[in-house]
Amino acid sequence: MEDYNKIIESLNTRFNRSSYVDVTQSVKISNFYEFQNSLILLRNGKAFYGEELEELTVGDILFLPGSKGVDFKLGTQNGVVMGNEEFFNKRDQFLKARAMQSTNKVEEPVATLLTVSFDVKAFDSVNFFNSLDIPPFVVKGTSSLSTLMSKIYNETQHEYPGKTRVINLYTDELVIEIFRYILNHNLFVEKLATNSNYFKDPRLIDIFNYIKDNLAGDLSNKVLANVANVSEDYVGQYFKMLTGINPQDYIEYQRMERAVSLLRTSKKSIRTIGTDVGYKDTAYFCRRFKMMFGIPAGKMRRRESLMDV
Repeated sequence: MEDYNKIIESLNTRFNRSSYVDVTQSVKISNFYEFQNSLILLRNGKAFYGEELEELTVGDILFLPGSKGVDFKLGTQNGVVMGNEEFFNKRDQFLKARAMQSTNKVEEPVATLLTVSFDVKAFDSVNFFNSLDIPPFVVKGTSSLSTLMSKIYNETQHEYPGKTRVINLYTDELVIEIFRYILNHNLFVEKLATNSNYFKDPRLIDIFNYIKDNLAGDLSNKVLANVANVSEDYVGQYFKMLTGINPQDYIEYQRMERAVSLLRTSKKSIRTIGTDVGYKDTAYFCRRFKMMFGIPAGKMRRRESLMDV
């Protein structure tokens, strides 16, 4: 239990957005994913997920770790089938925003969804749920999570004093409830045990922090070996043993994640952003970006959540 408390204490959360939408016509989205961690609560209607299209019941919450894809069907009819990016471009055809307490009479939707998306980082460096390598899963019978999601959405719809702080507090609680659900239901026990080893090794934490603070600089294995005070020949093996990936793959992911943040929050040119995250060759940066995320960097700048309308 002490180790789990250390994990929770290391986490930094950031709320991104919340939406409440009606799905107006049936659609199946292949490899549906968001770049942030997302919770999708089925408030009404029908929805299905996974390769076998298992049915969600009203009140179920689908948890999507950031960038982890899953097949997702909304409605029961033989709706159109499309990929994640096509759905994003055409989402206005399928989704309609509505107020939480709307009394307007509208055509019965095929599903109603409440969503909340957020980032979670350990030591302000490691994307937590991605690092655990857990797949999307469904949270059942947990009213505390759905209540928190409703509270977060309600805060976003008003200008109450302390709004931002309250949302951040609710988001912290939301993440803890997800973690407790995983533990209480013995989900992904081996993955959790294996992929949380880095919480116990201060040298690895030093590497994480150094990478975060020096994304534009030299992050060769030689440099990382000096940070961790291990040999250059051993540092790659050491890093992979504790995290499951080699350091250069981790560095590229961190660079691209920072690039996504800069694209969404700044007006810097793509060339400047590439340089800021360690890529001197803009064309190479753009190729690697598209390979990782499936869309060009310029398109990411205009992209919001798939469920925002």
